[in-house]
Amino acid sequence: MKNMAFNFTQLAKYDDAFFRFLELRKRFFVDQLEWDIPHDDAMEMDQYDNPTAWYSLVEYNGEIVGGARTMPTNARWGSHGCMLTDAINGKLVDIPDTVLSDAVSEPSIWECTRLVISDDLDTQVERAQCLYLIVSGLVEMAASQQAQHLISLSPLALTRALRQLGFGAKRIGAPYLNEGDGRRYAVLTMPAVPSSKSQAVVIPASPKPAEERQLALS
Repeated sequence: MKNMAFNFTQLAKYDDAFFRFLELRKRFFVDQLEWDIPHDDAMEMDQYDNPTAWYSLVEYNGEIVGGARTMPTNARWGSHGCMLTDAINGKLVDIPDTVLSDAVSEPSIWECTRLVISDDLDTQVERAQCLYLIVSGLVEMAASQQAQHLISLSPLALTRALRQLGFGAKRIGAPYLNEGDGRRYAVLTMPAVPSSKSQAVVIPASPKPAEERQLALS
C-alpha cells in the first residue's frame, strides 16, 4: 500500500485518483449507508470538495482503497465554512447543532471528513495499515500548514482504533445517534503529530470485524 496526499492544485499529478476516491465514497456513504448527500450514479461529491480541501488517499494493487479529506476549520468557500461549523450554525439538518458547544474556526485546527476504507480490504491487517496510512497523510499535510490539532465527527469506534495505531485521539463531544444509519457519532480530536508507532501492525483483539467497517468519518 502507498499513500498519496495532495490539494486541488496538485490533482493533475495523480491521474484519476481523486475521482476514484469519489466513487469509493459513493459506494459506501450512499449505496451502503444510504445517506442523503449529493451524488450521481458514479460519484459522491459535496460542497466541501473545494479548493480549501486536502486529500490523503491510499492505493493498493492499482486501486484506491481508502482516503479522507481535511481542511482548516477557518476555511470559507462561498457561504460554507467547514462541516462542523456549518452544523453548529444549523446549516446541516443531519448533524445536530449541539455536537460541540461552540463552533471552531482556527487555522491551527483542521477538520477531517469522509474517511472511508474499501470493503475489498477484508483482513484486519490490511484495514489497519490502510487507516494508518490515511491518517498519517492527514497529519503530515495539516502539520505542513502549521496545524496543531485535527478534529472529526466520527463513529465512536474510531477513537479506539486510532489509539491502537499510535495516534493520540480522544473524544471531546457528546455522542448522538444518527437515525438514518443507526450509528453513534461524536467529535474526536488528536494532535497533528505522527503516530508513536513506526508502522501499522495487527490491531489486537478489537475492533471486531463488524466494527471495522464502520470506521468512516462524516
